[in-house]
Amino acid sequence: MVERIFPAMTISTDTVFTALTHPLRLRTLLLLQQEGELCVCELIHALGVSQPMISRHLAQLRQGGLVDDRRQGQWIYYRLHDALPDWVQQVLSATAEGVDGESPFAEDRAALASMPDRPGVACCA
Repeated sequence: MVERIFPAMTISTDTVFTALTHPLRLRTLLLLQQEGELCVCELIHALGVSQPMISRHLAQLRQGGLVDDRRQGQWIYYRLHDALPDWVQQVLSATAEGVDGESPFAEDRAALASMPDRPGVACCA
């Protein structure tokens, strides 16, 4: 189990499962769970969606307390919120394990892995 610096937050089951019912939000959460932190440009590339679409869903996830963000220059990076309760982390981990290798989740990870100019080297436009 991961030791947390911040105490776990209270988050409703409705918030979590509502987020998981939308395919794009589910795919986003699973990528963040597996990768740690991703730039918006990485999510756009991996998920094959427009910037306005991913930004709208990320805003919903942030408002629900599931994700947190940080700005580095012109780039915004997202990650699962540090204070997510253990049960939410367990749901995401079990879901990621359960869909490993299935479409579209495997394709999302492959697209991300093959992305040229990923942040850390030089961020994309």
